[in-house]
Amino acid sequence: MLRIFGVTILLCGLGGSAAWAANQAQDPPPDGAPTAEAPAADGKAASGSSPLETARNAEKGSLESPYADFASIAADGRKVYLAAGCNGCHGMGGGGMGPPLSNQVWVYGKDDDTLFRLIALGSDELQKQGYSRKGSENVVGPMPPFGTIVKSDDDMWKIIAFIRSVNPSSVEGSSASAE
Repeated sequence: MLRIFGVTILLCGLGGSAAWAANQAQDPPPDGAPTAEAPAADGKAASGSSPLETARNAEKGSLESPYADFASIAADGRKVYLAAGCNGCHGMGGGGMGPPLSNQVWVYGKDDDTLFRLIALGSDELQKQGYSRKGSENVVGPMPPFGTIVKSDDDMWKIIAFIRSVNPSSVEGSSASAE
């Protein structure tokens, strides 16, 4: 059991390193897509913000994806998802140590604002901001913060686009009951 736990911790650590390396060689966004600010030498956007800072400073409920057509950017989102090491806990959507992204349970909700903040802040900090659980999953531990691993808001929105492509019930207004 301890061996499995140790391997998991090692893989998550390697995922963060891989995320940094992958972010250094990002493909340019497709024509018509919002462009992320160029990273500064410290890896943050040129304006000095990061997804973590955006999630901490934006008014509650104000974060919206710039990608109305999430399917068109999902392939880019998959690359960022893998580079950030999200698959270490969530697999390719079917879950593992973390909850599956492919079922209809959204522990904190499925709206853009909540998903952005959950990924950036982690579940403990999200709760401190006044967000509460709406569902329940069998998970090993809390969602860790990825707001410094994912280097730009644009990359965060691409991850969310990938999640929505894996699970169309995550889209607001879908006929499936996902909360």
